[in-house]
Amino acid sequence: MSLEVRLHEGESQDSLLRRFQRMIQMGGVLREAKANRHFISKREAARIKAKNSARRRRRQGSTRVH
Repeated sequence: MSLEVRLHEGESQDSLLRRFQRMIQMGGVLREAKANRHFISKREAARIKAKNSARRRRRQGSTRVH
């Protein structure tokens, strides 16, 4: 994935930097880089996914009215 930001005519460096940072956030570049920072085995990934899912169910379950 390649992100390119060009300086518009009359645009300040600060504005260019803000636009670049917004592009990075929207593109998910940092999230992907952080996710791949350390190797996680499939077993560990499944355990983390199950733990997050259980936490999400607990949060949703306490706000639902049956």
